[in-house]
Amino acid sequence: MPSFDTVLEPNLVEVKNAVDQTTKEIGTRFDFKGSGAKIEIKDKEITLYGDSDFQLDQVKDILTAKLTKRSVDARFMDYSAKVEKIGGDKVKQKVLVKAGIESEASKKIQQLIKGSKLKVTAAIQGDAVRVTGAKRDDLQAAMALIRSDIADLPLSFNNFRD
Repeated sequence: MPSFDTVLEPNLVEVKNAVDQTTKEIGTRFDFKGSGAKIEIKDKEITLYGDSDFQLDQVKDILTAKLTKRSVDARFMDYSAKVEKIGGDKVKQKVLVKAGIESEASKKIQQLIKGSKLKVTAAIQGDAVRVTGAKRDDLQAAMALIRSDIADLPLSFNNFRD
C-alpha cells in the first residue's frame, strides 16, 4: 500500500555551517569589534551572546541570513527562550533547533487528514506521521493539504513508497 512519512528534520550539517559563518562574520564586522558577541552550538542547542538586547538581535539576524543562504528554513529555530542577563550588561539566549514533530502537531496533522474527505489514513509513529492510502493521487493531495494548512512548521515528506 502506498505511503509516506511527514517529518520535521533540519539539515544539522548546514545549521553548523551557518553558525560557523555567523562566527566569522561577527569577528570581521566593525560594529562587533571589542564586544562580547559570539555564538555557540552544542547538539541541537545554539547559544547567542551579546553586550545588549540590540546586539543579540543583530546576531539573530546574521544567523537567520546565513541559514537562509544555506537553504535551511528559519522556522527550524525556536527563539521562545527568554533573554538572560549574565553579569554586567551582557546577555545570552538559547535557541533550540526543532527536530521531530511534537505530539500536539502530530495530532493536528492526524485530525486534518481525518477531517478531509481523502481516502487516506494517518498514524503517529514516534516523531513522524505516516500517511497511507490506496492511490498515489490521494497521497499527493494529502501532501498538498498538509503543506497548506500547517504553515508554521517546515515539514518535509520522505520514505514515499508505491
